[in-house]
Amino acid sequence: MSAVLEAKGLSRRFGGLLAVADLSLALRVGELHAVIGPNGAGKSTLVNLLAGELPPTEGTIWLGGADVTGLSVARRAHAGIGRTFQRTNLMLDMTVLENVRLAAQAALVPKRALLRRADRALAPIDAARGALRRVGLAATGEARTLSHGQLRQLEIAVALAGQPRVLLLDEPLAGSGAEDAAPLVALMRDLAREYAVLLVEHDMDVVFAVADIITVMVDGCVLAHGSPGDIRASAVVRDAYLGHSVA
Repeated sequence: MSAVLEAKGLSRRFGGLLAVADLSLALRVGELHAVIGPNGAGKSTLVNLLAGELPPTEGTIWLGGADVTGLSVARRAHAGIGRTFQRTNLMLDMTVLENVRLAAQAALVPKRALLRRADRALAPIDAARGALRRVGLAATGEARTLSHGQLRQLEIAVALAGQPRVLLLDEPLAGSGAEDAAPLVALMRDLAREYAVLLVEHDMDVVFAVADIITVMVDGCVLAHGSPGDIRASAVVRDAYLGHSVA
């Protein structure tokens, strides 16, 4: 299957620091692509480059065959890139439904001229309810009443309400215990059937359980790329990052 999102020769410098160096990857529907590596490897910088939070120093980013390298965060979101953050980026004083409705409403802005007046108010609500059903959350109550794991699910629902083709999940399990992690792992597996998914995660048990493809980054560079079996068997990866306990 052709790539939905593709990066070619992507690099990002911060002064003398090369945070991402000549990186290329492709994200496809039906394939969960995990990016792993030690702290400071450049993983979050990569997500920010793909989402438009940072401009690349070099390289190009293609979405659905179109060059989106110069597009803003908002324009990339409208084009189909959704993301989550290491720290939840939610409005806890608002209801669960309102958090998602705002994202759905923003996604519909360019399409409002095509909607009948009676549909304009209903469309964001319907989209928000659909996104919440997809992640397994009820559309009632304030966001502040949710558990940590449910807040992570809510953030994914917010991303889904933007009608993405690509999901960039930046450490969605950060701070989660085993009880919170189980529904999130099941959700990620399910989402990869419909969306092109990039996952940045430190929990190696989860990565090897859900990933179809793994890219290992160290010091901004790609150290290895392949199937979970290939990465698990790589002596270079074990020495640089995983340790021999995964052999």
